[in-house]
Amino acid sequence: MRRHQGKRAITTLVALLAVALLPVPAPADPSSQAPAHGWRKKHDPNYVGYTGRKWERDYGVFLGRCNTEAIGAVLGGVVGGAIASQVSKGDERAVAILVGTAAGAVIGARIGRDLDESDRACIGHALELTRDNRTVFWKNIATGTSFELTPTRGFEKGDLTCREFTTRATVGVNTQVVQSVACRGDEGAWLFIR
Repeated sequence: MRRHQGKRAITTLVALLAVALLPVPAPADPSSQAPAHGWRKKHDPNYVGYTGRKWERDYGVFLGRCNTEAIGAVLGGVVGGAIASQVSKGDERAVAILVGTAAGAVIGARIGRDLDESDRACIGHALELTRDNRTVFWKNIATGTSFELTPTRGFEKGDLTCREFTTRATVGVNTQVVQSVACRGDEGAWLFIR
């Protein structure tokens, strides 16, 4: 009899354990008090930029990490003056970008020489989507340079919306910190001022 009760207790325990390990389905939509990450894309597919423009993609900027691979895929082989036409297309692949011949000076002469189109796009999209005093990070794998960009203050200059920002660029043990200003031009092109 004791042996029969022991088997019965083990069987009951195994059955309870099996039921406890069954997956519990999650609700399809989170409550309105606590929207989840995927909720945003479903219910509000746009990210509103600093000047009010709506962007379909944030390239990780809202989470504080610019996704250089995704931005690089969007930019493809587009370089130089063609960038302005790329940012103005208005499709879901559009990306804000920093333009201007002196844009490399954003982080000083040494590291500024290595500033590529993905870096310019991370700068532009960070200026477009990041609130003041929030930092966006990224690393340029090709050059080994790590960047931290923090917009610090917005202001108007004539008809232009401008932002001051701090860029910290590190390559190896060398770090440069530079204060800069860029103003919003057409359709997502941030023009380097100083």
